[in-house]
Amino acid sequence: MKTIFVSGTAGSGKSLLSSKLYDYYTKNGAFTSILNLDPGVENLPYSCDIDVRDFVDIVSIMQQYDLGPNGALVMAADLIASKIDEIQNEVNRVNPDYLIVDTPGQIELFAYRSSGRFLIDNITSEEKTSIFLFDGALITTPVNFVSIALLATSIRLRLNLPTVNVLTKTDLIGANLKKILQWSTSLNTLENAIAKDADGDTYALTTNILRGLNLSGFAQGLIPISNVTGEGFVNLEGALSRILNLGEEVED
Repeated sequence: MKTIFVSGTAGSGKSLLSSKLYDYYTKNGAFTSILNLDPGVENLPYSCDIDVRDFVDIVSIMQQYDLGPNGALVMAADLIASKIDEIQNEVNRVNPDYLIVDTPGQIELFAYRSSGRFLIDNITSEEKTSIFLFDGALITTPVNFVSIALLATSIRLRLNLPTVNVLTKTDLIGANLKKILQWSTSLNTLENAIAKDADGDTYALTTNILRGLNLSGFAQGLIPISNVTGEGFVNLEGALSRILNLGEEVED
């Protein structure tokens, strides 16, 4: 079994991407399942084989511990980790070729709490990787782009997984798509854009962050995809295969 964790900021399209990736793998002959790790989600664009809502109930947590929604989500994230044996049993029962893990909408619940890393370490899998979603609607300015790139690097550090960076909502951002892709592949182009867009203090801070990201090997480009049209999924699957399958593509 190969496991793919899908992460990104709230509203970046994690659940929809999980659904489309499931469809892509299934269409190409791979037995694929989805694990929903978001205990607070109400509606999903897919039918999941393993669902943490079967093990943790947000409403009951709120009532039992007199917590608001945010406090209940924090407690639920830790309770999910205590259910790892039941979750693993469900994964073993399904036994897919590919397990797609749709992480919580609030990224900090998964990436920055010890329970998230515990789940990554304790889900038994032959290979594991992560997809980080750059929300195209959030990164139309160079300063925002660098901010999300810093977050992506931080998440990669926390999850300790090989990561594929994906640009979502390409069908919604129009002419901004070309410049965002240029920023992702040319640090000089991005630095020049920051100089035009930011004041002195912001420029100094942003470029210092940018150079640090370059040292860590960030400047590898983004894979643009559209969840609506399906454009870019061939490239995404190829990048995932290079990590999970030593370059072998799924069957056509």
